[in-house]
Amino acid sequence: MGSVLLLVLLCLTAAGAEDEKAAATMLTRRRPGFLYTRTSGRCSPQHWTSGREAWPNIIPQESSVAKVFGSRVLERYEPGLTMWEATQRNDDICGSAFSKLVKQSSVALLNAYTRPGFPYGAWEVKSLLLEALVSEGAAESQAKSFEQANQACS
Repeated sequence: MGSVLLLVLLCLTAAGAEDEKAAATMLTRRRPGFLYTRTSGRCSPQHWTSGREAWPNIIPQESSVAKVFGSRVLERYEPGLTMWEATQRNDDICGSAFSKLVKQSSVALLNAYTRPGFPYGAWEVKSLLLEALVSEGAAESQAKSFEQANQACS
């Protein structure tokens, strides 16, 4: 037991020395950067929540998701969820497929109204969201499709 603990301590000490060397090398290179970057193109969720562009009048930020997409969404989402909150969600990363779906659908709808050439029309986005509410698999698949369209848009 003691030799295992000693071995672990030696490994940690060696790893710490390597980390210090790597940090010193990085400091001398002076490369700017961030540990985490987010996609922030003109069609991304981050763009729409940044305030850099006004939302279309047809979708006020404070509108409820149920009012915009229809009452059927109340099966999966709380009645008070606004379009702003849906677009700003961050539980889509490790959350359920339905969290991803409402975020990407909301952004796709904004893009459909404001971006000429966006691959989905507004009614199509609404219909596809409602169709995807039937199962986790359908929600995951549709969320990925919307996410790809949102990322490809410029």
